[in-house]
Amino acid sequence: MTREEFFAWSPPVDGRYEFDGFQPVAMTGGSINHNLIMLNIQRALYPRLKETGGRPLGPDAGVATIGNAVRYPDALITCAKPPGASYLVPGVCVVFEVVSQNSGRTERILKLREYQAVASILRYILVESTGIGLTVLSRAHGTDPWITSTLIAGESLSLPEAGIEVPVDEFYEDVDLPNSAPAA
Repeated sequence: MTREEFFAWSPPVDGRYEFDGFQPVAMTGGSINHNLIMLNIQRALYPRLKETGGRPLGPDAGVATIGNAVRYPDALITCAKPPGASYLVPGVCVVFEVVSQNSGRTERILKLREYQAVASILRYILVESTGIGLTVLSRAHGTDPWITSTLIAGESLSLPEAGIEVPVDEFYEDVDLPNSAPAA
């Protein structure tokens, strides 16, 4: 299957799929925490990016990665103005993936390698869904290796590519995390 065949096939079918470059791959539904965190990411990004010209999109905004693969991150930032009818977002500079118990390997290995191959992506953020914590992979240029850092409650995520900063706690508002102090 080609990328174009995937786009022609995917809208009428039930469920959500990514394209690994060869075939559709079903995406499972996320937990309530996963969904709340995705919503909180959008809530945190939108007002800040409105001032900078950046655009938060996701989870139905496609990113072309290695070969013909298409991924649908939980959230992304682009400073480009994508055509409204496009299935792929150009100029993606930041990608967010909410890590669930069943998706860790995919996000930490497969998608990491695919996003690293996209020169415009300068920051890849793994947002934990079972506790407050971010793993941030960043680079200055699209050909640089990733530099990894971690953030916890009370710290802020700096996104210089978009000219904004977001407190980590905002991503976890109203999220029920066992064995964690509630986020503000």
